Amino acid sequence: MKELYQEYDVKMQKTIEVVVSDFAGVRAGRANAAVLDKITVEYYGTETPIQQVASISTPDARTLVIQPWDGTLLKAVEKALLASELGINPQNDGKVIRLIFPQLTEERRKELTKQVKKYGEGGKVAIRNIRRDAMEKFKAMKKKSELTEDDLKELEEAMQKLTDKRCKEIDDLTAKKEAELMAV
Repeated sequence: MKELYQEYDVKMQKTIEVVVSDFAGVRAGRANAAVLDKITVEYYGTETPIQQVASISTPDARTLVIQPWDGTLLKAVEKALLASELGINPQNDGKVIRLIFPQLTEERRKELTKQVKKYGEGGKVAIRNIRRDAMEKFKAMKKKSELTEDDLKELEEAMQKLTDKRCKEIDDLTAKKEAELMAV
C-alpha cells in the first residue's frame, strides 16, 4: 500500500526543493551568489550559466565580485547582468565585475515578499496537481479491481495527509523567507 503513494511523496519533495531554490534566488539585502543561478552568458554560441565561466566571490556582506576566466567574456557577463531581473547595475573595472547590493527599501521588500508568495503558491499548486494525479491513478486501479473500496479510501486519506503536510512545509518556508526579507 505505502509504496503506491511513495512515488508521489518523492515528487512532492522535489517540488519543495524547487521552491527552496526559487527562494534562494530572491535577494534579501545581502550578497548571495544564488541570485546568479538563473543568469546565463553566451559563451562560444552556447548559453552557459555564469558559475561555469567565472569565479564568484563575496568580499563583504553587500558585494559580489565576478571574475570571468576568459577576459573576453567581461562584456558578455555585464550584458547578461543588465538584461537580468536583478535590478543592480554591474560595475566593470576591466578585470572584474562588481555587484553592490543596496539596502532594500520598504517598497522593494514588499515587492520581493509578493514574489516569494507567488513562488510558494506555485509550489502548493504543483503539490495539489501531484495529489490529483495520484487520486486519478488510484481510482483507475479501483476500476480495474486492483484495489478494494477500503484500500482506495485509505490511500486517498494518506494522500490528503501528505498533501497537507507538504503544503504546510511550503507555508513555513514562505513565512521564514518573508520574515528574512522584512528584517531590516
